[in-house]
Amino acid sequence: MCGRYVRRGDKQKIAEYFHANPQPAELPMPGEDYNVAPTTFQPIIRQSRESGDRELVLARWGLVPFFTKSLDDVKGLSTINARAESITKAPTWREPMKKRRCIIPASAFYEWEKAAKPPKQPYIFELANGKPLGFAGLWDAWKDKDGHWLQSFAIVTTEANELMAKIHPRMPVILHPRDYDRWLDREETERLPLDLLRPLESEEMEMFAANPKVGNVRNNGPELLRAAALAAEDGTLPL
Repeated sequence: MCGRYVRRGDKQKIAEYFHANPQPAELPMPGEDYNVAPTTFQPIIRQSRESGDRELVLARWGLVPFFTKSLDDVKGLSTINARAESITKAPTWREPMKKRRCIIPASAFYEWEKAAKPPKQPYIFELANGKPLGFAGLWDAWKDKDGHWLQSFAIVTTEANELMAKIHPRMPVILHPRDYDRWLDREETERLPLDLLRPLESEEMEMFAANPKVGNVRNNGPELLRAAALAAEDGTLPL
């Protein structure tokens, strides 16, 4: 599962790193977010239908399938994550997996120890090299009765790697940059890139204790990472 993540960097930095063009050019990009939560609008990277280039757009976290009749139909349903194991079978994910794959830019993500008793300690996971993460994602577009479009997305999850398994049995699929083009390719609808839906190697990641305040979505700032920094400095990280 992945229910919270961190996104640092402005529109220009994200666009440059992922080699994507903001659409529209004056895209009203939200500021840095240290506590990205479901139902908020966040940047995603996808392949343009017209040019084939990568484009940066905003979409709502929590996928609304194109066949949804009313938003009331998805209330109470969790569509922020798509399980890799059922991604070609479940109606919600089947069509997006064929032709509406995307990348979600992130800097880190949070997870709470699944087996612990409340209050649970949150942990933050990031790349050891400090570079941005590219989550494998799916997007869809839904039109309401008045003709207004809503674009939304979900993060694909897989079984945990050795590092992540200390905390939780699931983790987001983190793509290698060399696989971005293949994942985004809208023309490849038959030979789906299912082999990319695997856990990232543990040695490429780092884990630290995060500030428990991350549990409240109203808390949003670099202080949420402070516990991680202190744990790294004094070696008191509980595992």
